[in-house]
Amino acid sequence: MGRAYQNRKESMAKTSDAKAKVYSRYGREIYVVAKNSGVDPDGNLALRRLIEKAKKDQVPTHVIEKAIDKAKGGGGEDFVTVRFEGFGPGGCMVIIDCLTDNNNRTFGDVRQCFTKTKTKIGAQGAVAHMFDHCAIFEFKYDDEERVLDALMEAEVEVNDIESEAGVITVFTPATEFFKAKTALMEALPGIELDVDEISFLPQNSKELTGDDIPLFEKFIDMLNDCDDVQDIYHNAEIKD
Repeated sequence: MGRAYQNRKESMAKTSDAKAKVYSRYGREIYVVAKNSGVDPDGNLALRRLIEKAKKDQVPTHVIEKAIDKAKGGGGEDFVTVRFEGFGPGGCMVIIDCLTDNNNRTFGDVRQCFTKTKTKIGAQGAVAHMFDHCAIFEFKYDDEERVLDALMEAEVEVNDIESEAGVITVFTPATEFFKAKTALMEALPGIELDVDEISFLPQNSKELTGDDIPLFEKFIDMLNDCDDVQDIYHNAEIKD
C-alpha cells in the first residue's frame, strides 16, 4: 500500500506546478465545508482539517478568512461534490473529484480532457473499486510498535503501518480519520504530522511508457486547468 502512495506522490509532484489556481480551490472548499457544517473550526472537524491542510500548503490567511466570512453570510453559490471516473493515457485508472455549481458545465470540461487525449470517461464505479479510500498519516518517529499500540488502544482499524528511515506512515480506512488522528496526537505528544489526508490509493499501478507519458502529463495539466476540479487520483507510474 505504501509504495502505491509514494508513486502517486512522486507522480503528482511532477504536475503540481500546474495548480496555479490552488488558492481559489482551497477557498471554494473551505467555503462549502463552512457553509454546510458551521464556521467554527472547533465544532466542525472537517473545516479544521481543511484549514490545517491549507496552511501546510502555504495558502494565505486572508484567503482562508475570506472563504469563512463568505460562508457566514449564508448566501452565495450552492456547490455540490461530483466524482468522475475513467481511463487515462496508457489505460491508467483515474478518479476526479470536483466541486461545482453547474454539473453540466463541469461534466463538459472534464469530458473534454478525456476526449482531447483520446481517452475514455467511464460510468460511476468504473474504476473506484480498484482504489482503497484511506486516511494517511506520515510523521517522524522511530517506534512503530508504540504507534500501533496507541492506535489499538483507541480501537482504530489499521490497514497498514510502515517505518522507514525514521518516518512512520499509517494507513487507516477513511472513516477512521479523526479517530486515528486524535489517538496519535494524544498518545504521541509533540509529533508533527507531515501528512494527514484522505486519499484514494490504487490497488495496483500502471507503468506508462513512450508517447503515453507526455499524453498523461497533458491530461493532468488539462484537468488542473478546470476550475471545478479539486483532486485527481490515478494509478499511473512514470519511471525516470
